[in-house]
Amino acid sequence: MIGHVLKRILMVLVGYLVAVLAGLIAVVAIYAILSSLPNVPGYFGLMEFTPVAVLVVPPLGMFVYFLTIVLTGMQTLVFALIAEFFSLRSFWLHMIFGAAAAAAGFLLIWPDADDPERWADMGIIASAGLVAGLIYWLIAGRDAGFRRPLIKAIPGKV
Repeated sequence: MIGHVLKRILMVLVGYLVAVLAGLIAVVAIYAILSSLPNVPGYFGLMEFTPVAVLVVPPLGMFVYFLTIVLTGMQTLVFALIAEFFSLRSFWLHMIFGAAAAAAGFLLIWPDADDPERWADMGIIASAGLVAGLIYWLIAGRDAGFRRPLIKAIPGKV
């Protein structure tokens, strides 16, 4: 029992760290795709190179990675505990949790919602959170649950 719980805690931690990295890569990809569209606002032209710099310059990338962990860590912990205690294993629920955690972390940096560019950024960050939630589900969410199943299948009998 204790071994199973420790394994789940490790899987949650690894899943979260990899999901944050995947979410940051998704942000860069989304901004790059949006900035390449015709007739985009000048804001997206400016944001075309800024996220790429985070990936190219390692100290800046590590700073953004750890800042993202700090901003999304608490709400992700709450979501992960809910998923583990109730054995919630659906991928769409983990994707919604990822989007909500990313959007909440973004609101911690920019609580001013009056700027229309912030709403575009919020949508991009929430979309990256969907990707991060899917990656988390692939690593840790498919087998969510602190408790092991009580009945194991007997080989050859279903």
